Amino acid sequence: MGKPDLGALIAQTMAPPAGERDIETITGEILDAKRAGGESILTIGRCLIEAKDMLRHGEWLPWLSERVELSERTAQKFMKLAREWSNPNTLADLGASKALILLALPEGERDSFLEENNVIDMSARQLEQAIKERDEARAEAEHAAADQRAAEQARDKMAEDMRLLNARLSGAREEREQAMQAVSRLENELAELKAKPVDVAVEMVVDQAAVDKARADAIAEMQAKLDKARDKQKQAEAAVEVMKRSMEEQAKAEKRAAMAGDKDLAQFEVFFEQVQETANKMQGLLIKARGREDKTAAQGMEKALRALAGAIGRCVE
Repeated sequence: MGKPDLGALIAQTMAPPAGERDIETITGEILDAKRAGGESILTIGRCLIEAKDMLRHGEWLPWLSERVELSERTAQKFMKLAREWSNPNTLADLGASKALILLALPEGERDSFLEENNVIDMSARQLEQAIKERDEARAEAEHAAADQRAAEQARDKMAEDMRLLNARLSGAREEREQAMQAVSRLENELAELKAKPVDVAVEMVVDQAAVDKARADAIAEMQAKLDKARDKQKQAEAAVEVMKRSMEEQAKAEKRAAMAGDKDLAQFEVFFEQVQETANKMQGLLIKARGREDKTAAQGMEKALRALAGAIGRCVE
C-alpha cells in the first residue's frame, strides 16, 4: 500500500475557498514562481501569506512540506520579502538571500546602497560585511558629531564661567580696595586720637581719672574698628587670591579642552610638563653639587645639562 498523499487529504478537508482563488491555485502559482525565480520571489511570498491566512490551524506546516516543498524558515523569509521589499526590479539579479540581507537597511536607503555598492557581484557574506561596515562608519560619525556638540557646549560653558569669574574677581578687587582705604583712614584717625591733647577749661574742676578713662575708651573703640577693618581687608585679599586661582584653573581647563581634539598636542603637553619637572629637579641637584668643596660633580652635571639643552634645541631646527 503506497504512502498517502497528505497534501491531497488536506485539500479534501479544507474549508471552502474564499472568492475564486483556492489553495490549489495558490499552490500552483508558488510552484511556477519557484521555477521562474527572479522577481517571482515576491509572488512566492505573497502567495505564502495568502495561503497561511486561508489554511486552518495545523494545516500550514504539512502544506509547506508536502505541496510546495519549503521549510517554515524559508517560507518566513519569502513572506518577509513580500511584505517589505519595495523594488521588485532588482530581485532578478540579487536573489532571495541577498535581498533578505538588504532588508536590514531602512527602506528609504536600500536603493542608494545598491547604487553605491556593487551588490550583484558580492557574496552574501561580503554583503553582510559591507552593511556592517556602513553601520559602524555611520555610528562612528554620529559619535564624533555628538562629541563635537559636547565639546562646543563645554567651551560655551567655560566661556560663561570665565566671564562670571572675571566679574567676581573685579568685585573682589573693588572690595579689597575699599577695605584698604578704610584701614588707612582708621589708622590715621587712631594716630590723631592718640596724639590729640586733652583740652580742659581753666575754670572747671576736672576729674583726671574720668578724662583718662574716656580717652582710653575712645582709643580702644577706634582700635576695635581698625582691627575689624583689617580683618575685612584680609578676607578681601583672600577672596581675590581665590578668584585668581579659579581663573588659572579655568584657563588650564580650557587649554585641556582645546587639546582634547588633538591627541599629538595633548601628548606633547604631557611630555613637556614631565621634562619641565625633571629639569627643575636636576637644577636642585646641581645647586647642591655647587655647594661642595669638590666641584667635579657640579662640572659634570653642568656639562650634561648643556648637552641636553643642545639636543632639545636641535628638535626645532
